[in-house]
Amino acid sequence: MGASRYYVTTPIYYPSDRLHIGHAYTTTIADSLARWHRLKGDEVFFLTGSDEHGQKIERRAKEAGTSPQAYVDAIVATFKDLWKRLHIQYDDFIRTTEPRHVRVVQEIFQRLEAQGDIYRSQYEGWYCVPCETFWTESRLVDGNCPDCGRPVEWVQEESFFFRLSKYMPRLLEHIERHPEFIQPESRRNEMIQFIKSGVEDLSVSRTTFEWGIPVPGHPGHVVYVWIDALTNYISAAGYLDDPDRFQRLWPADLHLVGKDILRFHTVIWPALLMALDLPLPRQVAGHGWILTETGKMSKSKGNVTDPIELIEEFGADRIRYFLLREIPFGQDGYFSREALIERSNADLSNDLGNLLHRTLSMLHRYQEGVIREPGPEEPLDRELAVLATGAFAAMDAKLQQLALNEALEELWKVIRRGNKYLDQAEPWALARDPAQAPRLARVLYTVAEALRLVALLVAPFLPQTGERIWHQLGLSGSVHQARQDQLRWGLLPAGTVVQKPEPIFPRLERETEEEPAPEPAAAPAPKEAPKAAPASEEVPEITIDEFARLDLRLARVVAAEPVKGADRLLKLQLDLGAETRQVVAGIAQSYKPEELVGRQVVVVANLKPARLRGELSQGMILAASGPDGRLGLVTVQEELPPGSRVR
Repeated sequence: MGASRYYVTTPIYYPSDRLHIGHAYTTTIADSLARWHRLKGDEVFFLTGSDEHGQKIERRAKEAGTSPQAYVDAIVATFKDLWKRLHIQYDDFIRTTEPRHVRVVQEIFQRLEAQGDIYRSQYEGWYCVPCETFWTESRLVDGNCPDCGRPVEWVQEESFFFRLSKYMPRLLEHIERHPEFIQPESRRNEMIQFIKSGVEDLSVSRTTFEWGIPVPGHPGHVVYVWIDALTNYISAAGYLDDPDRFQRLWPADLHLVGKDILRFHTVIWPALLMALDLPLPRQVAGHGWILTETGKMSKSKGNVTDPIELIEEFGADRIRYFLLREIPFGQDGYFSREALIERSNADLSNDLGNLLHRTLSMLHRYQEGVIREPGPEEPLDRELAVLATGAFAAMDAKLQQLALNEALEELWKVIRRGNKYLDQAEPWALARDPAQAPRLARVLYTVAEALRLVALLVAPFLPQTGERIWHQLGLSGSVHQARQDQLRWGLLPAGTVVQKPEPIFPRLERETEEEPAPEPAAAPAPKEAPKAAPASEEVPEITIDEFARLDLRLARVVAAEPVKGADRLLKLQLDLGAETRQVVAGIAQSYKPEELVGRQVVVVANLKPARLRGELSQGMILAASGPDGRLGLVTVQEELPPGSRVR
């Protein structure tokens, strides 16, 4: 990878239909890498775009009763809308219908023809229109395309051919001398075997359709996809139009592609570059497929997941995190809503969101929301500081290997350690002793400074999340303007005023619970004050095993407010140590909201979530009911960390 400039590309996507979550996966990886290199201070050029010619587009447009250009214009608009919603920050969007690209393609075709690398001949073979792929008879499955299962067509026409076979010995030598060129290693071995098995010359023009770039000097021929689409990587970089810019940007540092098009990028594209006497890209990396219950996700199969619907339901950063964290690069990954919810709740809600909420809540509770001058540093504080400041190097090493999921795991080590640090440092205990004020200030400074570094390091992957943490910490400017030199420890200024905590990742539920008809409460108060009754007459005995099924936890109330339209219900935000939850409790006739903030309560933590008056309740707080109907919250005498088990 380049030390001072970084050029990364996605494939240019085909606008025969809207994009699916697989395309979002590729582009999110590229965007995260580009943002990471901006954080490092590199000059970054991140390219994506659309591959707009071909027979499939021509047929789709005819079926829709419109022109091919109008058809692709409408679809490409949905591409750009998706990238905006997903917070993709590309530097250029290349379209193969643009004049800047058409000129380069035609010039390249003429140059290769003039030097004898393109010649005229006859083409015969089986062709799948949806996949735009030629197949030999032996590769067909029951006479159909082996990829999408649809019927293939026999194509016989005059064509121009590129002398692909001429460059295979040179390409094979390059691959073997530069093992980093094709990643992962399994894909590299596949390409070596493919080349050694014998590679024929390549058809690079078509006459059976008109929607394409005309071949100069040969009416009736249009340039086929290999020269048309692959050339985008140099046409967008300024080849022919801006030699100085092209000299600065080329070769690309990383072509990021799906494994199904790796062959085109590691065999055809390098051969074309060799013919043009241009340097090869430094690396081509093929990631795996996203699988569903029906197999590989593809537009041809019609089993796609619409990322826009997911973004509208879950938010962009949850989708980005799942794709980057759940799927090891190079391997196939499984997508489901259940897996997305589970990963989001565990890592984003319980770990990251909880650490931020706990920290800001205690800063407001104990220091009026102000970062105070910290007292002397102790070994416990230094341990978190060393881990947080070392995260950048650890993550960078993983990213150079394209192990994005492992890079995020390095960051989550800091986040989890931050939560553990609070449990060990016990700021709630320090706050009870005025003499411990300097120590309390050090503890809260340490965890807030760790969160500042977390914001910087998470921002390339979760852009909105990094920004929200940055602003809730009271920091000025944008986290995305920060650079590597701001990853030093101790740059959080004393006197900074943090914002009130706002949950950044509320827990998600796997299913929506139906609202109960009555207005239930955590500890219901009867309409008439009953007399105290013998406990054993009405309540059956249980075993110790039955009691052990209850997960009773100590929690601290960090916020409380009335539930609209419900006289007896309060909505509470509870700090359970490892997470923050919302619980709806029927205690409004016994407690005012302001009386509850800061109090310790006991929660049934494994109660199935329910919706009460439209509000999600994720547990039940325990209260005793007196003879007069008044409620008394169950608590403990000693101050203990939130999340402590009640036995």
